[in-house]
Amino acid sequence: MPDASSDLSGPDFLLNPRLDRKAPYGEDLPAILSLEKGRAAHKAISAWDGYAPTPLRDLPAIADALDLGQVLYKDEGGRFGLRSFKALGGAYAVDRLLAARGPEGLTVACATDGNHGRSVAWGARRAGVRAVIYIHENVSEGRAEAIRSYGATVVREGRNYDDSVRACAQAAKANGWQIVSDTSWPGYEDVPKDVMQGYSVLSNEVEAQGARSTHVFVQGGVGGIAAAVLSDSWERHGAARPVFVVVEPENAACLLESARAGAVTAVGGDLETIMAGLACGEPSILAWRILQPGADAFMTVRDAAAADAMRQLATLGVVGGESGVAGLAGLIKAARDPALRSTLQLDASSRVLCYGTEGATDPEVYRAVVGRSAEEVGRAA
Repeated sequence: MPDASSDLSGPDFLLNPRLDRKAPYGEDLPAILSLEKGRAAHKAISAWDGYAPTPLRDLPAIADALDLGQVLYKDEGGRFGLRSFKALGGAYAVDRLLAARGPEGLTVACATDGNHGRSVAWGARRAGVRAVIYIHENVSEGRAEAIRSYGATVVREGRNYDDSVRACAQAAKANGWQIVSDTSWPGYEDVPKDVMQGYSVLSNEVEAQGARSTHVFVQGGVGGIAAAVLSDSWERHGAARPVFVVVEPENAACLLESARAGAVTAVGGDLETIMAGLACGEPSILAWRILQPGADAFMTVRDAAAADAMRQLATLGVVGGESGVAGLAGLIKAARDPALRSTLQLDASSRVLCYGTEGATDPEVYRAVVGRSAEEVGRAA
């Protein structure tokens, strides 16, 4: 990678100024996420009813259009019927809580943009415990109803995700509920470690599916999925790991701004974006401890770029949701920009992995963007 002081760094792209690719995955990082604990999570989750590795799709038409050697897309749209990788995190953390505490009197709670809450609700139903899920005012009613379908109580409170996190934390303290969050803050770290460790199943599957990537583009949010797949690759491959690019919506780029500031940094506003699962203004402190020293670059994409990536996938018979295509949208942007392409060393020999973290989690939104239903796209494959 080139020197991070490059003039290319700007409001929508930043080479990580604190990256040290020669540094081993060590010190306190394995206490957050590790290959050993990832193997344990994979063993547990693979024993659940309905488990199957999700497809690693080869997209030669997109690779050819971008003059790249290969584009792979880890398609999470069918994961446990929840249509999202989040099924691996929240439900696994609920299982871990039950193993430690037992189900009696247990109520689990979380805040969500949609997918994490669905996972926690599903995990709670599997475990026979109550779930209370907080959503903010911009979460679609379709996503709220999907959470209710698993028997959870849904509370709408807050202007954005971070407001809902705080409201949930206050209610949990007052009612004795156990928070199962995909983000972390000072004094709350153990459960988010389990959530992120569940996400590492994706990396285990990708390795088993034979991906040998030179680059990885993955979405941001609070940083959980990015930290999970980076930690796995870093511990497994060291300095030989792929170039790792974190992609966020331009209106919710808390990870890029944290990288620019050199410390966890919140961004304000309503964080409005069609990439609803990434509308997060405050990074997870645990995820940031991995991303700050280990990610190569951070970038943002506009909503129009995500919508275009959804439509491109649909022409190939692949259903990608608004948040699920962020990494692919980032790759398309980078590969088409001569300066970004050169900086990230993208060329005709590059083998790029994108994590497609969700399918059509809100069918109405998907149809509005793509012009066809997810079922119609799938039938045309």
